[in-house]
Amino acid sequence: MNETKLFLRDIDDAISRGSAESRLRALRHTTDLMIAGGYSDDEIWTFGEVIGRLADEIEVVARTQLAKRLAEFDRAPVNIIHKLAFDDAIEVAGPVLRDSKRLEPYALVANACLKSQTHLLAISKRTSIDESVTDVLVTRGNQDVVNSVATNDGARFSDFGFLHMVKRAEGDSILAEQLGLRKDIPRQVFQQLIAKASENVRKRLEGERPDMVNQIQSSVTDVAGALQSKLGPASRSHFVAKKVVTTQHRQGNLNENSISGHARAHRVDEVTIGLSLLCSLPGDVIERALMDRNRETLLILAKALDFSWDTTMALLFLGAKDHRITALDLKDLESEFGRLNVETSRSILEFYQSRKHAAAADSDVKRQPALLGR
Repeated sequence: MNETKLFLRDIDDAISRGSAESRLRALRHTTDLMIAGGYSDDEIWTFGEVIGRLADEIEVVARTQLAKRLAEFDRAPVNIIHKLAFDDAIEVAGPVLRDSKRLEPYALVANACLKSQTHLLAISKRTSIDESVTDVLVTRGNQDVVNSVATNDGARFSDFGFLHMVKRAEGDSILAEQLGLRKDIPRQVFQQLIAKASENVRKRLEGERPDMVNQIQSSVTDVAGALQSKLGPASRSHFVAKKVVTTQHRQGNLNENSISGHARAHRVDEVTIGLSLLCSLPGDVIERALMDRNRETLLILAKALDFSWDTTMALLFLGAKDHRITALDLKDLESEFGRLNVETSRSILEFYQSRKHAAAADSDVKRQPALLGR
């Protein structure tokens, strides 16, 4: 250890006295020695101090060579890695930003906040990117950066990151398709994306992601074994409820207050019929949204109608088993509801309506031959 420190001290002393060529030779020799030896963390740090001083005295080409070598060295000194990552020359910073495992998320966030778009592009190509880093990339990055991170399977996105990407994908068919093809895209975000996508993008995503599209389709079209109303659609109480609610709707009194009142009174039929009228969706779709254990669709419908959290909560309790929800689940649902916005939710509702109408039209076409044959 003492020999190593003495050697490094001699190298450090030679920096100020040596020529540019001798400093470059010293840099290469010191780097070779560090990579080849089994040094302690403290010694590696000292190497970094010396290499850092040498790096300040050499040209961009030499610093680029140094960056490429250290980017692949898993024990590279963090101090010199940071210095190289924040170099203004992307030839120097790029290799480290793309490949070095010694850069922690906080350093990448700082770099993405302060440096150029080419620096952000290099970060977007890392094999693994933390959510905190992608949040900065998708907000500050240009089109090249956003497209790059969207196609990076090693990038992780927060809810904020995904929703911001959906916003940026509006009018950008390439980004919309790239985002829709991500395997980690949440169903709710995919719904928002496809609701805003162009017809061509929508068709391509339907072909590439039938799993996601079918989930949406099943929530807005009739399927075998669909839930029936708890009280039965043919029951007398159902017809009474329908008469009451349709009268409210005709008189302009069907609104959030009336829906909330029906929900708090546990009147499933009244709520189902009322939401069906307000959302212009069939009753079975509303019923499925109320009773489904996955509450995303219900939250989206409530947000699209601009309902308050109190009313939404009453709807959630109405559809929950035994009308009970744990405090933790309720808190998560409230957070999810808060992240939605009215405009986007209404776009999703319009998409639900279009899917339902398309399914109904398709069903009519299939029945036509039988009708014509009569």
